[in-house]
Amino acid sequence: MTVLPTALDPRSPEYAANRAAMLAKLADLDAEHAKALGGGGEKYVARHRGRGKLLARERVELLLDPDTPFLELSPLAAWGSDYAVGASMVTGIGVVEGVECLITATDPTVRGGASNPWTLKKALRANEIAYANRLPCISLVESGGADLPSQKEIFIPGGALFRDITRLSAAGIPTIAVVFGNSTAGGAYIPGMSDHTVMIKDRSKVFLGGPPLVKMATGEESDDESLGGAEMHARTSGLADHFAVDEYDALRQARRIVARLNWRKAHADPPPAEPPKYDEEELAGIVPGDLKVPFDPREVIARVVDASDFDEFKPLYGPSLVTGWARLHGRPVGILANAQGVLFSAESQKAAQFIQLANQRDTPLVFLHNTTGYMVGKEYEQGGIIKHGAMMINAVSNSKVPHLSVLMGASYGAGHYGMCGRAYDPRFLFAWPSSKSAVMGPQQLAGVLSIVARASAAAKGRPYDDEADAGLRAMVEQQIESESLPMFLSGRLYDDGVIDPRDTRTVLGLCLSAIHTAPVEGARGGFGVFRM
Repeated sequence: MTVLPTALDPRSPEYAANRAAMLAKLADLDAEHAKALGGGGEKYVARHRGRGKLLARERVELLLDPDTPFLELSPLAAWGSDYAVGASMVTGIGVVEGVECLITATDPTVRGGASNPWTLKKALRANEIAYANRLPCISLVESGGADLPSQKEIFIPGGALFRDITRLSAAGIPTIAVVFGNSTAGGAYIPGMSDHTVMIKDRSKVFLGGPPLVKMATGEESDDESLGGAEMHARTSGLADHFAVDEYDALRQARRIVARLNWRKAHADPPPAEPPKYDEEELAGIVPGDLKVPFDPREVIARVVDASDFDEFKPLYGPSLVTGWARLHGRPVGILANAQGVLFSAESQKAAQFIQLANQRDTPLVFLHNTTGYMVGKEYEQGGIIKHGAMMINAVSNSKVPHLSVLMGASYGAGHYGMCGRAYDPRFLFAWPSSKSAVMGPQQLAGVLSIVARASAAAKGRPYDDEADAGLRAMVEQQIESESLPMFLSGRLYDDGVIDPRDTRTVLGLCLSAIHTAPVEGARGGFGVFRM
């Protein structure tokens, strides 16, 4: 084995400072996660419980196999918006009857589980993950449909949700809906389009238009039960495939449906893996509070991969990018990790070759981000940094093996693209609380605007207001800094969640297991024209 050495000293002042900064960020993160866990607040949670109903996360927990993990996705969706943190929905990957499934659960304590624009984005992301990784989908539904005041933002894209359900089914990926309460208007199409539907006696209500709308549209008098109750749908319309007596029975029946799917992963589970040689707890003290201070990503790799065993590729060439082969929870991976932040021509060419090799070997790629982008300056432009950076982006764009991205530190500019940022469709993308991502750093962006404004004033022969310039720079820096933070970006679903660094190995392992439900096949050519 090629065991990575470590130079990390947990007793050093630098480690202590890094760890303290990380723990402070994690405390802030916990406070925001608590808002999602709190749903609509104590009043509405108490009202929901008073009706004898389980909460969304309790339904998920009872659905899952005992003592198995649940990888929650996008828990901070809608953070920083006018809507509740979590976007009135729980999504994630969990094991049901031994089968990894994509699970969604609407939260009826938040505006009756109504869908707002962020709910829609979160649900569409969940469907995307299910489709790419061939994960059976289980929807735990209790929703009044669209949040009507925001209909202008969700009506058109909302149709994609129904399209996704039918496309999943057409691809042979099972879809299961369990209706716990109202599933009205557009929400009625979720059980209507799913392969399997479970409804609950005296609880489930599924109709396109409720009694008031029917009265207004047709003049017909009706009631909830005759219009859309579970017994009516089980006996008369045939929409209900399974009729449950209560929530527990519904979840039991959903589990039995999964048990009868005869679902198999495309790849067998790997043998048990040896854990890293170094303590994962130490991951909390590696990234400096100031991202301008470099750190060695090998220290991260050594605490994430099996047995800390890593075979580095081209270690002496393009040293600002670490590339190499390892196993993670028994599964082979190729790793690309930024070392000193900047990507030069050598790093770009090295990355392109490494990505091609991973595709030849059908090996998933893990990208560990800490980059300020591609190098600028006359020397580097003349040396071909544009075409070499384009080579790396070309390789990432046309690679067919699954990609996993983790933002550890900076992830700026085109470097974010080259390292498989959100726009490049990684199967999963997570961020550490220490990360920042934007077009460029706040100081650089504010400085560029200042230089442009100063040059414009000079060209027009006008005096330049230095005091106003200082104020503008401070305002821009503050804005860009706030918009670069992981909670802001996670709230907009630019990642799949902000995670504790110490959980990185576990999170990546769960993702790799999910990925291997579908075939893993690399590109054989088809990379487009590499400019030499």
